[in-house]
This record gives sequence, C-alpha cells and structure tokens, in this order.
Amino acid sequence: MELIELKDICRTYHLGEVAVPVLRGISLNVASGELVALMGASGSGKSTLMNLLGCLDHPTSGEYWLEGQEISRLTAKERARLRNRTIGFVFQSFNLLPRTTALENVMMPLTYSKENLTEQQKKMRATELLRKVGLADRINHQQSQLSGGEQQRVAIARALVNHPRILLADEPTGNLDSHTSEEILQMFQHLNSVDGITIILVTHDPAVAQWAQRTIRIKDGLLEDSPEVSHMADVS
Repeated sequence: MELIELKDICRTYHLGEVAVPVLRGISLNVASGELVALMGASGSGKSTLMNLLGCLDHPTSGEYWLEGQEISRLTAKERARLRNRTIGFVFQSFNLLPRTTALENVMMPLTYSKENLTEQQKKMRATELLRKVGLADRINHQQSQLSGGEQQRVAIARALVNHPRILLADEPTGNLDSHTSEEILQMFQHLNSVDGITIILVTHDPAVAQWAQRTIRIKDGLLEDSPEVSHMADVS
C-alpha cells in the first residue's frame, strides 16, 4: 500500500521579486512499512522536501497524497492536526526542553493530543516508551544530565508518543559518535521491522543511507534516476 504519493511537486520561494525554485517536479511513492533514506548534499532540496513530507510546509504546485488523502491544499491548522496524529520527528539537535526531565519531554506532545488522557495515563505511556528505548533508569534525569545518545533516545521516545505511522529523522546521528550512531540506527531498524513504522532518514551520509531498504537521491531539486536499493545492515 502506498502511504505517501507525490505527483510533480514543486516548491518556489519568493525573495522580494525574485523567484527561487527549490523543488522542480518531484514524483515519489513510499509504501507503508518502508525504511527509506532521502539523501542529498546541502542545498539539494532535501530539507524542503522533508518539510513538505512532514506537513510543515505546502507545495507551490503538484499533489501530495498521504494515507489516501490529498493534503497539499490543507490550511496550516489542518496540516497541524494531521501532522500531530500521523508523523513523528527526530532532529539532529535533539530539540529537548531544557530544565525538564526525560519523562516530561516525552509527555509534552500529549498536551496537544485529542486522546484526552489523564495525567497518570500520560506518565504511563511516556515511561513505557523510555523503557523501550533503554532509558528506564534515566526517566527523571534532566537534559544536562544525559549524554548525546541518551538525549536522542529521549527524542525518539517523544516522537513515538502519539503513535505515529511515519517517523521523519533529519540527520539523526549528525551529533553522535560512530558507536552511538550505530545504536540509534539499529533502533530505527527495530522500530521499522518489529513495530511496522514507516521511516524516512534524511541524510547526506552514505554510511547512514546503507541502513535503509531504499535510497532516494535528490540533487538540485530533482530526484536522480533509478533510486538505489541498499543492503540493510544486520540487526544484532
């Protein structure tokens, strides 16, 4: 089943009277349950494409179908509602709230959830996710007391707290050492293969892209020919 379908997506920004085309006609399908790497150099358009996929922005032209719904013309408020229930984000810089605990960081997105959970239910869900990412003993630690790898694990738990179908990870290992990076990438593989979450890894690093089932390359706002199928690293 196609979870994501882009049809001739263009995105142009206007700087005064100057039009700056960033995406120049992107057509792309991502099936439910895929682990995909979106790879490109700085300035290639990959961040713009990620923002469109994540419903943070809208295309200038073209169609974006998500779960069978055409969403490219939704209002900002409608995109926000769809984003909150469908998509989780993991960023290079972690984006944790300072002076708050790991538990409070993971609970934060539930404030905007329509599930109407009690405070105890929110704590139980956040605690279970922190346990799942290996931080059962760090729940009450603040950001300053966590290593980079632990902070990224908190960020992953936070991204999962609303049970998203899609996880968008933008350079998720960019601030981590090689050993910690491998642990985080193994976690993404587990979330994909065991939990069935569709994951899109946005990266410029071929070593990160090798962990995906498929690599899509973007250059100068266009997808390059013949998306490459990579060999998924073994999970041990």
